[in-house]
Amino acid sequence: MLQSLTIQDFRCIERAELEFAPDTNLIIGPNASGKTSLLEAIFFLGRARSFRTARLGPLIRDGAHELMVTGQVRNGQRTVPVGLRRGRRGAEMRLGGQPLRGLADLTENFPVQILDPTVHGLLDGGPRERRKFLDWGVFHVEQSFHGYWQRYSRALKQRNVVLRSEGGRAEAIPWERELAEAGEAIDSARRVYLQAITPSLEAVASTLLGSGEGVAAEYEPGWAAGESLADALARSWERDRSAGSTQVGPHRGDLSVRLGPHRVQDRVSRGQQKVLAGALVLTQLAEYRRRTGRAAALLADDLAAELDPAFLGRFLELAQSGGSQLFITVIRPENLPETVISSAKVFHVEHGVVGAG
Repeated sequence: MLQSLTIQDFRCIERAELEFAPDTNLIIGPNASGKTSLLEAIFFLGRARSFRTARLGPLIRDGAHELMVTGQVRNGQRTVPVGLRRGRRGAEMRLGGQPLRGLADLTENFPVQILDPTVHGLLDGGPRERRKFLDWGVFHVEQSFHGYWQRYSRALKQRNVVLRSEGGRAEAIPWERELAEAGEAIDSARRVYLQAITPSLEAVASTLLGSGEGVAAEYEPGWAAGESLADALARSWERDRSAGSTQVGPHRGDLSVRLGPHRVQDRVSRGQQKVLAGALVLTQLAEYRRRTGRAAALLADDLAAELDPAFLGRFLELAQSGGSQLFITVIRPENLPETVISSAKVFHVEHGVVGAG
C-alpha cells in the first residue's frame, strides 16, 4: 500500500507531496490537467517505467534536468522508503535506503496494475501482453518463479547465439537441458496459477457482464500438447536454425480467453473486451490479496469516459471489495457512483498542481 508520494519534475508536475488513503483515492481534474501524469508517477514508482511510452526521456519536465519520485510503501508491519531518480544520463533506484540494480525487488515491494482506455489491448493485442499479465500474477505469489525465469532467459539467449553461429547442435544441447528444466517449471507455475484464478474470473466476468455467457481461460504453453519441452526443442532445431531464434517454449506461450463459444479476439465487441480485461485485472489483484494478505495498487484512468454507468458501478464495487488500493481519475465526479465518492480521499489537479480536499 502506498502511504505517501513525493514527485519532482515528472511530466507537467513540478512538485507534489501527497498522502493517500489505504482504500480509495479519487483524482479529479479537467483534460490535460495532469491526472494521468499523477497515475504515471505512481506506476513509475513500482515498475521504473511508464505505461504510456517506452521512452523515459519525455517523463522529465520541460526545462528540468532530472525527475525524482519517492514514496513510503506499507508492507504488513513495515514501512519501506522507495525512490527513483532519472536524469538525462542515467537512472538510480533505492529501496529501504539501499541501491537497487534489478527491478524484481522494486516490483515485489510495490505491486501496481493499470486500467486505462487501451486496456482492451490485453485481449486483442499480441501474446506478449498476455504473457506479461500472467507472469506478473505468478511472480507475486510464487517465490521461485523469478529464479526459473532468469535461468530460462539466460539459456534462451545462449541457444539463440548458437543458432545464429556456425555451431552445431551438440553445442546447443547443454543450453537445451537448462531451457527444458526451467521452461517446464515456468509452464507448471503458469498452469497452477491460472487454475487457481479461473473460478474467480468466471464469477467476476459474469457479474460485470450481467449475462449468463460463460467465460473460459486457457493457457497455450508455446509448444505442442503432449510433448516435453526437451523433445520440442530437438524437433524444432532445423526450423529454429533457419529462423535464427528459438521458436518453441514458454516465451511463445499465450493466454486464450473465450466468451461463450468465441475467442474474444475474434467475435467479441471492443466494449466487451474492455469488460473482460477489467475482469482479468480484478481477479488477479484479488488473488494477490488472498495469497499474500497485502493490498496491491490499481490505477483506473478515466474509466467513466470509457464504460457505461452500469458496468462502471459494478466494476468499482468489485474493485473496492477486492481489497486493492484504488487510484481513480475522473473529469466530473458525478459520473461515479455515490458510494465511491463518499468513501474516497479526493485530490484535485489543474495545470500540473495537485491538492488534497
